[in-house]
Amino acid sequence: MKQTVDFLAECEALSAVLDPLDGDDLARPTQFKGWRIEDVIVHLYFWNLQADHSIFRPDEFSKTIADILPDIQQRGMRPVENERITLRGAALVEEWRDHYLDFCARLDGIDPKMRVKWAGPDMSVRSSITARQMETWAHGHEVFDCLGQSRMDTDRIENIVILGVNTFGWSHMVQGFDVPDQRPYLKLTAPSGQIWEYGDVDMENAVIGSAVSFAQVVTQTRNVADTDLQMTGDVAQRWMETAQCFAGGKEPPPNQGARYVQQG
Repeated sequence: MKQTVDFLAECEALSAVLDPLDGDDLARPTQFKGWRIEDVIVHLYFWNLQADHSIFRPDEFSKTIADILPDIQQRGMRPVENERITLRGAALVEEWRDHYLDFCARLDGIDPKMRVKWAGPDMSVRSSITARQMETWAHGHEVFDCLGQSRMDTDRIENIVILGVNTFGWSHMVQGFDVPDQRPYLKLTAPSGQIWEYGDVDMENAVIGSAVSFAQVVTQTRNVADTDLQMTGDVAQRWMETAQCFAGGKEPPPNQGARYVQQG
């Protein structure tokens, strides 16, 4: 399954920048809600485990979700995840890495269309693994930014772009807006230089720019004003100002200038 290959590659790209870090480095705060780098890995590892269990141990997954969701609503995500994943430092990174390698190996031969449970609506295995790639890429931004490194994106980002396109309606519903009848036309330039187009050509209701910028906006790792995206029409403008491709409650995008590659 292509999505497994892409998820694995996304994990490996993040792992490569984590390899040289010591415990002090992993405790550095990022620009995302004050999370430390190791908080990011705790989060990714915990939900990778849940995705794994939803496919291979569905009863265990259902029990865990029933236990934690009320707790998360009451206390927030960080304390709950931290209690479930207690490793820190290099040992945490190693266990996260060992798990995603094993998980991806076990996904070989799984029917991509098989339905699995999640904290929200059920989804296909393909969608579940795409979501894991998206989460790894999006939260990886915090790490790259914190370390002052610009990531080298590839066309595997297309999975995240498609997720962003497919959640046009969700982005409006979670913000409390009516869903427009017509999704804007998208013309995006992939990292390879290829042009990706979505929807009917309509230059009066359009989003044009780089695929990386679009993915950054729908994952809320950048404010649209900090990207190269150009919007025409009210629908396109509002979508890019409030886009949210991930599940959960309504989340505001970062303020303009709040997320960037740190220097020094």
